[in-house]
Amino acid sequence: MSQQYPGDTATITTSAGDASTQKYEEARAAASRAMSTISIKPDPDQPLRTPPPPAAEAEVDPELLSYRGFKFGAAFFGWLVAISMSVLLMAAVAAAAFGTAEILDYTTSDAKAQPGAALLTAAGVTVFMLAVAFYTGGYVAGRLARFDGGRQGFGVWMIALLLSVVAGGAGWVLDSQYALVDDINRPDVALADNTLLLGSIGAAAALLLLTLLFAIVGGKAGRRYHDRIDELL
Repeated sequence: MSQQYPGDTATITTSAGDASTQKYEEARAAASRAMSTISIKPDPDQPLRTPPPPAAEAEVDPELLSYRGFKFGAAFFGWLVAISMSVLLMAAVAAAAFGTAEILDYTTSDAKAQPGAALLTAAGVTVFMLAVAFYTGGYVAGRLARFDGGRQGFGVWMIALLLSVVAGGAGWVLDSQYALVDDINRPDVALADNTLLLGSIGAAAALLLLTLLFAIVGGKAGRRYHDRIDELL
């Protein structure tokens, strides 16, 4: 591209690309000057909005913390209720079984004819009744302690286990001195010793696991009573 200025015979030649670049730079500089002159003025009638502060962690009252955790008193009374319920339930089941046997004319000879079925039924009913009794004891412990119902239910189960171990140890000492077990008239069961041993281990394991599970669940159920009240307050 050539340009000729008046009064001058010389001709200046420039390229079209240089002219476009110069116009772009001039436009960019003008836009920058315009943006630097713009200022945002807050509306005096409308207060500034500040972002909400981050949610702080809920502080727990130290006095409330003192009521949490394992409570021996609640667990002990729960254990008493569990033992009482186990005696009542076993007595009720025994009475029902005796009445059913009288109605169906089910005698001891019939039980000896099918020892496996009789022992399995008796073990299953006993484990279930004890599990229900420990659920009741755990519920009472969780209701009394209000907090940490699962721990209270575990405490009920632990107290029962420790006292059972102590009672078993005392019985073993007495039997070693006075031979009390030899005086018991035990019925003859037509089952092999290995079968009886495996059945006893399985029943003991089921008894320990189910009573523990039912006691913990009962403790949590007892605590839910207080949780529902707290939601209403």
